Amino acid sequence: MSEEPASAPARVPTIRTIAMPADTNPAGDIFGGWLLAQMDLAAGTAAARRARGRCATIAIEAMRFLRPVYVGDEVSLYARIDHVGRTSMRIEVEAWRRSREGEEIEQVTQGVFTFVAIDRDRKPRAIEAED
Repeated sequence: MSEEPASAPARVPTIRTIAMPADTNPAGDIFGGWLLAQMDLAAGTAAARRARGRCATIAIEAMRFLRPVYVGDEVSLYARIDHVGRTSMRIEVEAWRRSREGEEIEQVTQGVFTFVAIDRDRKPRAIEAED
């Protein structure tokens, strides 16, 4: 992953959400676990679309928290499939924030998630080649 892009990715976000007061830690800041969960949802969405079915997170690596997220921020999550293997996928996810009152955006996290495609019995299954 690049060090830090100057602007948000030039594609539609996989997920867009608002950070709410219930998502804070005891200090009143947005909890890192909430943001990690949003990133996992975005990566899972990309994985399920690509695998055309159920997938499970098997690893999270290279996670970086760059800046804080504040209550009321709009958080846009961008997922991009970096590599597809026989049963697994490596997905890069970036999260960007925009305050309620402004237009300025800044990247807040980036991470790499690995998903495996699974069948009804939750066993790994092959990912079909793209059309």
